[in-house]
Amino acid sequence: MRYVRRGYLWLLNGMALLAAIMLVWLMVAVVLSVVIRNLGLQPSAWFFLSTEYAMFYLTLLGAPWLVRQRGHVHIELLTSVLSPSVLNVLSRAVALLCVLVSLVLAWKGLDLFMMNIERSDYDVRAYFVPKWILTIVFPVSFTLMAVEFGRFVVGREILHSGEAGIKE
Repeated sequence: MRYVRRGYLWLLNGMALLAAIMLVWLMVAVVLSVVIRNLGLQPSAWFFLSTEYAMFYLTLLGAPWLVRQRGHVHIELLTSVLSPSVLNVLSRAVALLCVLVSLVLAWKGLDLFMMNIERSDYDVRAYFVPKWILTIVFPVSFTLMAVEFGRFVVGREILHSGEAGIKE
């Protein structure tokens, strides 16, 4: 069981690292694109395609790690005035709702991925890219997010801290 847990954490951290690398690529690509344009040249279509895909992927690859870190945006106006017992129940109910939504999105993402495979769909813009390359991340990411939200449903920690203000 320890190896499964360690492998799972490696997967989450690896996905987050890949998302961070894509974020750096976005910065580099924008700077390079501006420099190339200022030199009077036209950047490669690959620049545009890779940045579009990177924005999509970095969002979904980083999301499960972000749930684990309790880094998602939420409004603490209500949670900061609740008693600890009410906060515990409300936070677990919200986490359960997040599990259900994540599982529905994972299921629909898997359905979309399978449909892209069956139809041999392609994203046809600058290059012919199989659409399944884009949609494979839906079931993976949302399933892992469901697992992470599930930790807040049944685990010791809750999703909301009950403290108002900015924490760094």
